[in-house]
Amino acid sequence: MSRYRNLGLFFVLAAVWGSAFVAIKAGLSEFPPVLFAALRYDVAGVVMLGYAASRANQWRPADRRQWATVLVGALLLIAAYHAFLFVGEQSTTSAAAAVVVSLSPVLTTLFARAFLPDERLTVLGLVGSGLGLAGVAAVAHPDPAQLFARDVVANLLVFCAALSFALGSVLTTWLDAGLEIETMEAWSMVGGALLMHGVSLVLGESLAAVTWSPRGLVALAYLALGASAVGFLIYFDLLDRLGPVEINLVSYVAPLVAAVVGFLFLGEVVDAWTAVGFCLIFAGFVLIKRRAIRQEVPRVRALLGG
Repeated sequence: MSRYRNLGLFFVLAAVWGSAFVAIKAGLSEFPPVLFAALRYDVAGVVMLGYAASRANQWRPADRRQWATVLVGALLLIAAYHAFLFVGEQSTTSAAAAVVVSLSPVLTTLFARAFLPDERLTVLGLVGSGLGLAGVAAVAHPDPAQLFARDVVANLLVFCAALSFALGSVLTTWLDAGLEIETMEAWSMVGGALLMHGVSLVLGESLAAVTWSPRGLVALAYLALGASAVGFLIYFDLLDRLGPVEINLVSYVAPLVAAVVGFLFLGEVVDAWTAVGFCLIFAGFVLIKRRAIRQEVPRVRALLGG
């Protein structure tokens, strides 16, 4: 049953985080980007800190190793990832941003080779990662004559977000501080929000530039409570159970969700290159997870037949 629990949570996380790209795009018309990300984690951090205080046995970090884990989470998983993502998504579509973020499993594998030898992928797994990378290239298909075009720079910023998240995932596992998920999530969110407020001030963003519209408030609420509080709780739970390489494969499913939701709510059209990219990414996902899929097929057949 634990396999089906993990699989169910995996697809819930993909749906929540895939639709989050659309919520970000919707809210960016109402908020300055880094301030928008910071406000998201102001709300999520307070909510999760209260949750940790009521549910966790240890509601705050107790030693240097645990505080180091929180620092990694705040700096890489929250602040760097979301600052790069929100700025980058101003000039690209929800689906394209989600596809670039799908590089996370490839990048995680590279970092895991340095920090977590047991997390290495096999040769076929690396081929699968290569297919995922090819899918990203198909979606981006940059014009060599316009490498510094606005959308190319935007995708580069989103790539930096994926890089930050992959490194943060591996380092939190490598530190192995024994910090409870709720506590880790809450303090990382609070710390990440403070860091982003600092960056926002440096960039000259202010609350005066915010348009407090229903659209913006709904986007902020969804991102803070759904994608952040609930999403990261699921993420850290699966990170502990599956490891950083497998859990970051959620990035291969999220673009499909982002494309569908983006079309339904924002009218974003998925072109042929994006469709080809999604197919390559899905093929890479299947190749990387081939053993787990092979093991599950007889169980699923028995369940359907019984």
